[in-house]
Amino acid sequence: MNDVPVSVGELFQGARLTPTQRRIAHCLVEHSGKAAYLSAAEVADLAGVSQPSVTRFAVALGYEGYPALRRELRHMTGGPSGNGKRNAMQLALQAEAEHLGRLTDQLERLDDVQKAADLLIRSRPLPVLGLRSAAPLAAYFGYFAAKVHPDVRVIANGGTEMLDQLDQARAAGAGAMLALVLPRYPRESLDAIGEAKKAGFRVVAITDSALSPVAHEVDVVLPAAVGTQLVFDLHTGPMAMAMVLLQAMCDAAPESVQQRLEEFEAAVARRHIFVA
Repeated sequence: MNDVPVSVGELFQGARLTPTQRRIAHCLVEHSGKAAYLSAAEVADLAGVSQPSVTRFAVALGYEGYPALRRELRHMTGGPSGNGKRNAMQLALQAEAEHLGRLTDQLERLDDVQKAADLLIRSRPLPVLGLRSAAPLAAYFGYFAAKVHPDVRVIANGGTEMLDQLDQARAAGAGAMLALVLPRYPRESLDAIGEAKKAGFRVVAITDSALSPVAHEVDVVLPAAVGTQLVFDLHTGPMAMAMVLLQAMCDAAPESVQQRLEEFEAAVARRHIFVA
């Protein structure tokens, strides 16, 4: 794999691109030594996409067309990097480290995290919504939350089944819901939040930005950026935020949490669930 200047990767950092456009970005970063001198058709062939996709990619980045983007790439690859050289994979992980650094600074004040934790730990049951790309994160959070909360209900499927689960949670006494909503923001997730608010739920959302479509629809928003330098998003930041929130929930009700943890450990030992 070729070494490439950090500045080329930074050209695409933070841009909201489609998966096809990310393939193009990844290709340009990985092959920047020659890509800056190729035509749009040649870049399309190298990336395995159509030529119009390359043009739309350049426009999505704010350029008039691919020739303008190519001039910028030539300028970047022609000068010194100043920060050493990184390949495309390293650039993606470097961006994730920077996201976590910003999240660390953001958590200097825990007001919103603590407010969210207080709402969620008291809800019986606790519905956790996560559709499409957010479904694995909802399951991950739900698995651990069930160790300290008596009734966690993960909602990972849309449609009428999702609405049924919201109705059942409300009938059982739920007062709050955690919604995990990640790009590209499923419409059904926004619909579910609207239904939850109509039913009287307080809603906490973990999403990628304070400018997310759900940010103004919920009671507490906990933003955590996603990585955008690979073909598909990296969710390191939202996962970290989810576990920070779970820790805050444990801190909000230490006695009941400790009791449930002890009961869980006793059951683990009795059933020989783990080998270590």
